[in-house]
Amino acid sequence: MTLLTTWPESGPQTVVRRTDDPAEIAAALAPIGVRYERWPVREDVPRDAGGDAVFAAYRAEIDKLVEEESFATVDVVALHPTDDPGWAEKAKAAREKFLSEHTHDDDDEVRFFVAGAGVFYLHVGGEVHAVLCEAGDLLGVPRGTTHWFDMGVSPSFTAIRFFHEEDGWIGNFTGSDIALRFPDFDALRAGRTAA
Repeated sequence: MTLLTTWPESGPQTVVRRTDDPAEIAAALAPIGVRYERWPVREDVPRDAGGDAVFAAYRAEIDKLVEEESFATVDVVALHPTDDPGWAEKAKAAREKFLSEHTHDDDDEVRFFVAGAGVFYLHVGGEVHAVLCEAGDLLGVPRGTTHWFDMGVSPSFTAIRFFHEEDGWIGNFTGSDIALRFPDFDALRAGRTAA
């Protein structure tokens, strides 16, 4: 279930907003410049589909967004549990890369979830907005927006990433420990909204 939870930046003791209604989520995020929309979920695309299959399935939506926003690079990133003995360490390293609060100076962070889930935490205007995204969700975080991302202790997702810059993902970390004070992906998925 897609979910938006908003707290004061002081901590998760008070829930300001909690909704799973896509129209309410889009309306709540629009004033802070965050794009949220739903795309159709292609049931015939397996969760572990390769990039070519994902591009083929979502070609019309990708082309439309690239034309609207002038993206230079589009790719597919996926991380799903495997039997590989090194998978747990790979998943942990991938998760830790995005868990600290950061911004992007030169690019927006735009993701479409083809399968699986992840949480974007947006720290804007004295509030923290946790957007639990699942298959069918597109989220666009404007450059300069302070945020972090959590994919959980056992990541499972496939996402299409859109970049204006060919260099891809470059984060500028704030050094804040704010991410440690809010419920993580696994707590939100379990329905726990207080840390």
